[in-house]
Amino acid sequence: MEPRSYGFLLLLLPILKAVIALEEKIIVSKLGDNATLSCIYQGRELHLKSLRVYWQIADDQEECSVVHAMISGQDNESEQCIHFKNRTQLFWDRLENGDFSLLLLNVSQSDERRYKCVVLQKTEYTRVIHQAEVVLSLAASYSQPILSGPVRNGDSTGEEVTFSCRSGNGYPKPNVYWINKTDNSHLPPSELKITPHADGTYSVFSTLKVKATSTMQIECSVENKILQENLSANYTQQKQSGSSIESNKNLEKNGKGAQAASIISIVIVIGLLAVFTCWLWRRRPSKLVSYTDVQSNEDKGGLNSPV
Repeated sequence: MEPRSYGFLLLLLPILKAVIALEEKIIVSKLGDNATLSCIYQGRELHLKSLRVYWQIADDQEECSVVHAMISGQDNESEQCIHFKNRTQLFWDRLENGDFSLLLLNVSQSDERRYKCVVLQKTEYTRVIHQAEVVLSLAASYSQPILSGPVRNGDSTGEEVTFSCRSGNGYPKPNVYWINKTDNSHLPPSELKITPHADGTYSVFSTLKVKATSTMQIECSVENKILQENLSANYTQQKQSGSSIESNKNLEKNGKGAQAASIISIVIVIGLLAVFTCWLWRRRPSKLVSYTDVQSNEDKGGLNSPV
């Protein structure tokens, strides 16, 4: 029976490992946000006076490992690490229901650790009734990538051109991909520079040098694996066909022709106005009597009139 039992345990071992792996909790939080480290005991109703709850850093090599402590229903800060002072709190309305989750305020890069929750109960003797481990992973979204394409003067097909792509304010370090969208092939970057900042975030700058083609479709993609975010920017070079060039030439010719036609029309209108003015001038009365003639005749008549 013993060999069979031993063989049965060997068969169960992979299943037990899988179950243990599923119990590990991974919490993802953004830099500067508040993170809730989960620790929930599924058991009978509890009395806080008989409980001790310890949150600590799982790494035993740390000089100070106490993140938060509750003893007999009260917070105890006597051994709390200074890094966590005034930054942790339990959910007091949930404790008696077995929820010992910890709220960690304003998380920073140094909080990215493995944490352990230990719950002890004191009756006749003190015993551990629950344990949980939580891995806190931090992340920050990168800004929308800015893709700058080459400045092309005329037809530069076959010449080497340079693209640049930049993004920032993200965490952790990103993956940057250059993609030729015509066939979805990946292109190796010519330069990749990741710069850290004082707040723990990164900025990224990358360049790509390729031979220019008549139709280019290039994509720059910035990936944040923890947040499962993939932001991209695209550049598309439209092919200028011969028909479009000829069309532009025809438009230019038509524009010049329209300008000449406008000038001719103005000249014709001015000429017609001049002809019309002359015609009106010729239609005036042929005999015009001047004031001096009238005055002269009146004087003569006055001299000949009887007294």
